[in-house]
Amino acid sequence: MPAEATIRDVAKQARVSVATVSRVLNNSPAVREGTRQRVLDAIAELNYIPNPIARRLSLGRTHTIAVVLPLFTLPSFVERLRGVQQELADNEYDLVLYSVETPQQRDEYFAKLASPSRVDGLLLISLPPSDEYAERLSHSGVPTVLVDAYHPNLSRVIVDDVDGGYRATRHLLELGHTKIAFLSDYLETPFQQSMRQRYVGYRRALEEAGIDFRPEYHVWDTHGRPEAREMAKGLLALPDPPTAIFAASDTQAIGVMDAAREIGIRIPEQLSVIGYDGIRDAEYVNLTTMHQPLFESGVLGARLLLASLQNDSQANAPQEKVLPLELIVRKTTAPPPGR
Repeated sequence: MPAEATIRDVAKQARVSVATVSRVLNNSPAVREGTRQRVLDAIAELNYIPNPIARRLSLGRTHTIAVVLPLFTLPSFVERLRGVQQELADNEYDLVLYSVETPQQRDEYFAKLASPSRVDGLLLISLPPSDEYAERLSHSGVPTVLVDAYHPNLSRVIVDDVDGGYRATRHLLELGHTKIAFLSDYLETPFQQSMRQRYVGYRRALEEAGIDFRPEYHVWDTHGRPEAREMAKGLLALPDPPTAIFAASDTQAIGVMDAAREIGIRIPEQLSVIGYDGIRDAEYVNLTTMHQPLFESGVLGARLLLASLQNDSQANAPQEKVLPLELIVRKTTAPPPGR
C-alpha cells in the first residue's frame, strides 16, 4: 500500500516551498495565481489530504471548546450539556469535557485552559472562579462564559437562586406548614454556589413569616439520592419531625420520597416534599419543584461563547443573562395534617 502524500511531497511536485503550499491551503492572497494553480494540481495528482490538526495550528486556532464542570453525570448537568451540545452541533468546534472533583483539580484546569494554544473558548458550569482566576481568564485571550456561576468580570447565564429558595419555601408556608426542613449539599462547597443561595432564600422566607429557624431542620451531605434518603430518615425520626421538606435538588427530593415510602409516611398527606431543578424524573414521580431552564441555560451559554468567538475579542463588557424560574405544583405538596 503506497504511503500517503505529505505536504513536502506536494511542495516538491509543484516546485515550491512548504510555506507556499501552506499559504495555498489557507487561501492566502499572497500567492500568484499561476503558483496557486500549480499547487492545486499537485494536490489533486497526489491525492493529498491535509492534516486537520496541523492546519488548525497553522491558523492559530484549535477549533475546540472546553466545558469544565463538577459531577457531570448528575441529571441537571446532563441537561445543561445537552443544551451546549445542541448549540454547537452545526458549528466547527469540537467539544471536550473536563470533570472536576476537587478544588485543586479545578484550579489546575483553569490554569491549563487559560491559553489560546489549548482551546478557543471555555464554558464553566457551576464552577465560580476566584478573583485571581477570573482576572487571568479575562486577559487570557480565551473567551469564557459561566453557566450557573457568577463573577462580574465574566459573561454568565444564571437564575436567581435566592428567589427560587424563597419561592419554594413560600409555597409550603402558604399551604400552612410551619415545620419546614431544608435538605442540601454542603453549603461551603467551592462548587455550586446555588445551594447556599437557595438556603438563603429558605431562611429569608421563614424570617419574613415570623418562624424561627431550627438548626435540626437543616441537614446536608454529598449530593445523591441514597444520601438524601438517609438524611430524610434522620429528619423524620426527630421527636418533632418536619411536616414539609424542601430539598435543594430534585434528585435529593426523590431520595426523600424513598425514605418516606420506606418508613410508611404518606406523601403529601403526612409529609410535603418540594424539589428544585425540574429534571425529567420530577415529572415522572409527580414531584412539586422549582423548575429552572437547564437545557436552555446550556444553549444560551454556548450561544454567548460562539458570539464572543465570532467577534474574536473579549473587549466587550461581560454580559449577564438571568433566566426565569417557575414553580410547578404537582402531587407532593399539600396542607399539613390537621389543616
